[in-house]
Amino acid sequence: MLPRFLKSGLAPLAAAALLAFAAAAAAFAHDDHHPVQTGQTAEESAFLAENDTAMTKMMNDMAAKPSGDIDRDFVAMMAPHHQGAIDMAVIELRYGKNEQLRRIAQEIIVEQRQAIDAMKLAIGEPVTASAPAPTQPGPAPAAAHDHAAHDHKNMSHEMKN
Repeated sequence: MLPRFLKSGLAPLAAAALLAFAAAAAAFAHDDHHPVQTGQTAEESAFLAENDTAMTKMMNDMAAKPSGDIDRDFVAMMAPHHQGAIDMAVIELRYGKNEQLRRIAQEIIVEQRQAIDAMKLAIGEPVTASAPAPTQPGPAPAAAHDHAAHDHKNMSHEMKN
């Protein structure tokens, strides 16, 4: 059975739209993920360079070699994806000025770390010790570390139930 738009004679229009979308995507893929701007500040250049590095690392790390265990392969691909979000959020905290976006970036860091830990726990891998984001000075306060350890124990307990 043909889709309704093919029966109505819209197939050429749909094909043209699909081709235009594919051409735009291909053109974007050849770009450095950001438009060249004249008069770019040193801060903007540093932001874009760090973001490009984070994106490249994420994409490379997501290309995990299949292990034969679908669950482990899923975690091997998704953990770098979530880490990429963390890395980009840290860059926002380093350079961003908008307080609302900075709060969102902080939430991304917390939530994505929790997602990585939950995935690791689900396949029996140890979780990474919590540490402050690189935009924060010094080690994490003991109370924050104790709270994070408590959260990990709760996550592990909840996943077993």
